[in-house]
Amino acid sequence: MFSLALQPSFYSAWASGIATGLGLFAVVGAQSAFILRQGLMRAHLTSILVVCALIDAVFIFASVWGLQAVATSMPWLTDGILWFGVAFLLWYALQSAHRALTSQSGLAAARHAVPSRRAAVLAATGFTLLNPHFWLDMVVVGSLAHSFADARMGFAAGALTASMTWLVLLGAGARLFAPLFARQKAWRVLDGIIAVVMAGLAFGLAHKGMGI
Repeated sequence: MFSLALQPSFYSAWASGIATGLGLFAVVGAQSAFILRQGLMRAHLTSILVVCALIDAVFIFASVWGLQAVATSMPWLTDGILWFGVAFLLWYALQSAHRALTSQSGLAAARHAVPSRRAAVLAATGFTLLNPHFWLDMVVVGSLAHSFADARMGFAAGALTASMTWLVLLGAGARLFAPLFARQKAWRVLDGIIAVVMAGLAFGLAHKGMGI
């Protein structure tokens, strides 16, 4: 494996994996919005980032080893995840809308409202694994990786590099903008935006699930 990593084809595949990964992962979706909010609250951010990175690592390499075949043989699994994802996103959209419409006292109050570390980690896991777009991204990564033949693990490593880069940027960005969220209005605007994003994702998935 070490000798393979020294081959030029490995680095070419790795660079392609980074480019593909950034294109797939660097979007403000459900997981990203959740990470941003937790980062702004300075609540369990490290634990959440570690969990998200581990999940991405496991499934990126699993996709190269055959996740696409599993999804093809069990189409019901994809449908089940889709509708669980719709329900989960709608629930979080309602929670965010409630926060946006309810008076808060800024960052200090938000900290007191933070769930436990266990709840935050479970929520991060849900935003990842109950998101059908996550599974679609993994299938795409697995499909593209096989075009690199023996260097496909290099492609997987590149995709993982992109994932971790995006997670670090989200965490750093949240901490950078935290001082702006000392005001009540900023939190209400953020939660309003998150509610709209989550609801939009949920209705988009439902539309896809019904085949309309």
